[in-house]
Amino acid sequence: MSDSRPPLAGKRSQDTASSLRELEPMPMPDSPWPTPPAASDNDKKLPGSSESAGSSTYHSHTRSVSAAGKGTTGALGLSRGHSSIYYLSRIQRYSSYAFTIFASVHLATASLIPLATRSVPASESYLLLAREIYQTRVSEPLLVFGPIVAHVAAGVGLRLVRQAQNQRRYGGSRRGKSTWPSVSWTAASGYVFSVTLAAHLFVNRLLPIFVQGDSSDIGLAYIAHGFARHPLLSWLSYSVFLGAASAHMVWGWAQWLGVAQRASWMGPDTTLETKPVQRRRRRTWLMVQGGVLLTFCAWASGGLGIVARGGPVQGWVAKVYDELYDKAFLT
Repeated sequence: MSDSRPPLAGKRSQDTASSLRELEPMPMPDSPWPTPPAASDNDKKLPGSSESAGSSTYHSHTRSVSAAGKGTTGALGLSRGHSSIYYLSRIQRYSSYAFTIFASVHLATASLIPLATRSVPASESYLLLAREIYQTRVSEPLLVFGPIVAHVAAGVGLRLVRQAQNQRRYGGSRRGKSTWPSVSWTAASGYVFSVTLAAHLFVNRLLPIFVQGDSSDIGLAYIAHGFARHPLLSWLSYSVFLGAASAHMVWGWAQWLGVAQRASWMGPDTTLETKPVQRRRRRTWLMVQGGVLLTFCAWASGGLGIVARGGPVQGWVAKVYDELYDKAFLT
């Protein structure tokens, strides 16, 4: 009596596909679009057959949505997929570009030109000429106050957003550690720079406008008069101001250019790095630190070396300057 069952040795894989089906993977929670269904053995493309309906529908839907996105947000240079960190980082970066224009002009007129002329009165005309660039009704908000406020606000906003993300991910603490992001040397110098810059703008720009209604009489002689009347406070505040400014701007630009990521003295994990990699990191770190020192010397050579030693002014101008410094609670 022969067995009526067909032999299994000659059965093709397509004949057993109905009993072997793969489960469709679930989409990730943060995925913007559903994951396409996984192709089972029945859905495999055989000779003379067409693609499965599910895959075709998914790809056509993706193409139509992508085309619609390009016609709306793409035309504006935006993307609905970007997070708040993306936009805050862009604000922080591009605001530094605008402020660098002002800082470069101010460096030339407040330090390099006095260093070249070796005289405060001979340098005043260059400072007044430069004010036509960065102290107009249009340029000052765009190059000075606007970038400062945007840069500081974006930096604080980034820390708050990252702390909120860590709070959601790890709860109240990360193995006993705070969920606040660590403060880098660039960020720390930025906070010091923000405070000293605010004091500098208040004494030299805002205070004369509040007291006299104008700041056209404020120049390098006003700075020299302050150093002569209040030497200890002036030398201390300006040294911290220039040091923090040099460190933050040089390290900030090194980060924008992708150099700071490769610069460190110890490295993220020295046990996993080879000696050549460690040497390259240290050379890059020394190069950036050299840029900080060079920038500080450029500021201090004329600002502290010439302007700070200019001496007090005389006559009625001295009384005006003394009144302003009195209003600043310096006496």
